[in-house]
Amino acid sequence: MIGRLRCLVLDCPDAEELAWFYRQLVGGRIDRPDPRWAVGEGSVVLRGEGGPVLAFQSVADHRPPVWGAPEQQFLLDVLVDDLSAAHESVLALGAVPLDGGGGDPARRVYADPAGHPFRLVGV
Repeated sequence: MIGRLRCLVLDCPDAEELAWFYRQLVGGRIDRPDPRWAVGEGSVVLRGEGGPVLAFQSVADHRPPVWGAPEQQFLLDVLVDDLSAAHESVLALGAVPLDGGGGDPARRVYADPAGHPFRLVGV
């Protein structure tokens, strides 16, 4: 092992807004600032319950990824108990559907308010 994963940092137009979105999606606590995790001015950190740490940094010229493009960089998977209820909830938070999960009825892909893709996976 070379190292340990510290956190996942997402660039976005508004770090506080995107942290709030993910707090509603996966829970956790928003802390600001924290020198162990902060990535600079305009950054916010979300610590989940036993899950990965997500950091958000405001970037003036943020360009969201394009779903399905060859340069697609990542996809966050979020496990949910009730896929239909979770679908309605993320739409109410501002998520945008990207596809129906590639034909798998237990998976649906969305873009968060900054355009990053995430997938709801029914358990």
